[in-house]
Parts: sequence; structure tokens; C-alpha cells
Amino acid sequence: MLDATPLLRLYARARRARLEREDPIAGQQKTLLSLLKRAQSTRFGRDHGFSSLTDVASFQQAVPLRRYEDFWQSYWKDAFPRLTDCSWPGTIPCFAVTSGTTTGRTKYIPCSQAMNRSNRRAALDILVHHLTNRPESHVLGGKNFMLGGSTAFVEEAPGIHSGDLSGIAASDVPWWARPYYFPDRDLALEEDWEKKVAMLAPASLRQDIRSISGTPSWLLLFFDKLAELNPAGSWRAKDAYPNLELVIHGGVNFAPYRGRFAEWLEGSHAETREVYPASEGFFAVADRGDGDGLRLITDHGIFYDFIPVEELEAERPTRHWLATVETGVEYAIAVSTCAGLWSYLVGDTVRFVDLDPPRIVVTGRTSFTLSAFGEHLISAEIEEAVSAAAGAIGASVEEFAVTPVFPRQEGEAGRHLYFVEFAEQAPEPGALETFARVLDETLADGNDNYRAHRSGDFGVGRPEIRVVPTGGFAAWMKARGRLGGQNKVPRIINDPDLAENLSAGIETVPR
Repeated sequence: MLDATPLLRLYARARRARLEREDPIAGQQKTLLSLLKRAQSTRFGRDHGFSSLTDVASFQQAVPLRRYEDFWQSYWKDAFPRLTDCSWPGTIPCFAVTSGTTTGRTKYIPCSQAMNRSNRRAALDILVHHLTNRPESHVLGGKNFMLGGSTAFVEEAPGIHSGDLSGIAASDVPWWARPYYFPDRDLALEEDWEKKVAMLAPASLRQDIRSISGTPSWLLLFFDKLAELNPAGSWRAKDAYPNLELVIHGGVNFAPYRGRFAEWLEGSHAETREVYPASEGFFAVADRGDGDGLRLITDHGIFYDFIPVEELEAERPTRHWLATVETGVEYAIAVSTCAGLWSYLVGDTVRFVDLDPPRIVVTGRTSFTLSAFGEHLISAEIEEAVSAAAGAIGASVEEFAVTPVFPRQEGEAGRHLYFVEFAEQAPEPGALETFARVLDETLADGNDNYRAHRSGDFGVGRPEIRVVPTGGFAAWMKARGRLGGQNKVPRIINDPDLAENLSAGIETVPR
């Protein structure tokens, strides 16, 4: 195979030069005005007077924040699946199908040709930053493994399709790049996740894999499948893929998985690189080391609004953009895109760690807050506490979820029930006690509301830990039709029916 990395270096050199000259604030205003001009004749553009909007302030005044349900009911539902000049010019050819992590409702996110180009440019930025950090790279000297959902599509109407986001990305790889990607089309089409992994594992060992990308939880399941192919002992990256350079991950907080990945990568020269893709667009990619923040992509057809989380439910919340954000503040992110989303609340929360260039960390979901008893915990705090607790007992957590348990009798305090699947065998009772104690203490140290409610066990009782058998979460996700691809285990479960479903589901897994 021809090593295409030298050609990539030429592109990377030009892209780095552009990024070094970039003025993110001016670039974002230019992006917004370009989007408004392109969409001014759409129904949405006419309704909101796009032709008369001249700057960010006038746009934010004219276009209120919206969620998916608002767009669906007001602009998409009646015309679906043929959205022609509704909120983006022309006809939308494809929809990324996603299920709400907490609600389970299916969403159809428009994906225009312009958005496909935007996503491809963002994906190239991953390799640009990789080459910057590793000048001797030969990442295109072999195959780049995309562990995603099926590329099989549903035909919603002639010429209009819907499918998994990762499948859309895989099917949109340009012809010249296809020789450098794995799996091939036949394998990529497989819809049964377990069958797909069983086929991909041995097939990948016959390839010269240089990078692998996917959601951390599903990557770990895939690594376990690789290990099963070596009866003599578990295979690590250096054994399975000796030329592996890059592990690309995103979709969930990486902290709970970092220990397992470090173990799998021991002895390998591969590095991990976090990305922030969503069904609505590709927003950011790590340009420095692991955990140093993700550089916001500001020049590829997406304009960003940032709303302080505490104002999100206000009638007229403050709307910031890159010119007015501050570091250390928790923001909900909203996007206006080249696929016809406008001031659209993605559902994620972020915090800026740098402003020039803008770098963020993803801290959780706007719907992922645990406050059944007034404790106001966000997912980032919970994930940090779980990681600290696991570290205290020398364990690694494969998956976890937490749900509130309400008091059933007078004088009883509510509590948090943690379902925890450990990477190795379940800890001994004494270790579980330590796990619960460190988890509790870490949350109290980092959150004043939690500490106040835990004082004397008055408002919230001590956390309860329930060990989930190995493979329990995967079995539960499979039973719900959510195994693999972009599907993720919900970290915080406020829906009592969903919590009961999880509790019952893991009971069926052999211990």
C-alpha cells in the first residue's frame, strides 16, 4: 500500500498555518453571516428576518434558543422526510438517527451535503494535530479502523436516507481515502453488533492498523473480543496492532476508562486523542495532550452560542459567544449549522479552559443532573468521584450508572444507588466500603450542596453500591436495542421506569 502520509503532511502544514493566523472571534462572526445569507430564503429564514440580521447581537435577539422538539413540531414534522427549503436551502438528503440518551425518543437530525463536507474537514483536523505532535508519523501507511455503527441506511423517500451517524461518516469517506480505511463495505453493513464485532476482530488482525476510533465503552468490548482470539493470554495493542499510532475516542467522559486504555496500550507507541462529534456536527478535537482540552473548530460552518447553565430555564437567558465567554464557567452549548439548525441546544455542557485559541472540556449533559433531593450534582462531578473511588481500591470501572432512591418510610433519607461494573472481578466487601466512602467524600469535597445535604445523613443518605456482573451493561443495552455504534450507557438515570428496567435487566446476567 502506498504511504499517503507525505501528502497528508502537505495539507497539515497548510492547515496549521491557517490555524496559527486564525482569529476565532472574527471567524465565528463571518461564519454566522455566511450561514444567514445562505438560508435567508428558507421558511425559517423568512420567519426570523435573516435578510435584515447584520451581526451576532441581532441574530441572538431574533432567533430564540430551541430544542429538537421545537424544530420537529414547527418546521420538520409536516414535511418529513422531504425537507426542502425548510430551515436550510435545498432538500436534505440524509438524516442522522439518534435516540435521546435519557428519553429514548428517536430523533432525525438533518445532514446536508455542506455538513458532510464540514465533518470531513473536522476529521482531517484530527490527523493534522496528530502529525503536529508526532512529525515522524506514518498514519496513512496502513489502515484506519472506524469501529462504528452499521452503514446500512433506511430509505425514507426516494433519494432520502437515514442511518447511524458513524455509519454516515463511514459511507461518506471519499473514494481516494477508501483504501486507507477498515472495515470494507461488506463488513461495515452488518447491523448485528455482536456478529459485527465477532467478524471484525479476526479480520482486523490481518490488517496493518495505524489508528482506531470509537466510543470508549465499545472499544473496550472490542479489545476483549481480540483477547479471546489469543488463548495464551490477553492481547494488547503492541501484539494485535504493532504499528498502531492513534486511538481516537469521544462521546463520553474518558476518565473512567483511562486506566483500562493505559493497560491495553502498555508497550505500544500509540497515543489517545479525544474528539467531540455529535449528530448535529463535529465541534472540537484535542490539539494537545490527553486531558488538556479540545480545540473548538470555528471555521467549518458552525456558529456556537454558550448559555450559563444556571440560566438555561430562564425566559431570556444570557447568550454568550466566543467574544464574551469566560474560562471556568459551566455553559450549555447551542449551535447554528450548515444543515439548518439555528440556536439549537445540543444538550451538552462545556467549560472553557483556554480562550485563544478556544479550548473546552465537555462536562456532561444538560439533562444529566442528579438533584432529586436538592444536591445539584452534574455528571462531571459524579464521574470524577467514581474515578477517585476506583483508584482508591486499585480497580477500574467498566461502566456505571446512578439513580436516586426515594425514601419509603418516615424518617428515612433518600440516597443514590450506583450500579457499577468493574473491569476485573468484583471487589471484596471491605473494598466496596472504601469505594463508597471515597465516592461520598469526593462528591462532598467538590460540591457544597451535596456536602450540606449529606451532613448527618439528614438530606441524603450514604451512597449504595450495587455490583453489576461482567457484561451486564452490554446485555442491558442489547435488550433495549442500543448495543454498539453511537449508543451510550446513561450515567444519570432520573426516570424510575428506566432505573427499574436496568435493575431487572442485570438480574438476568450470570454471575
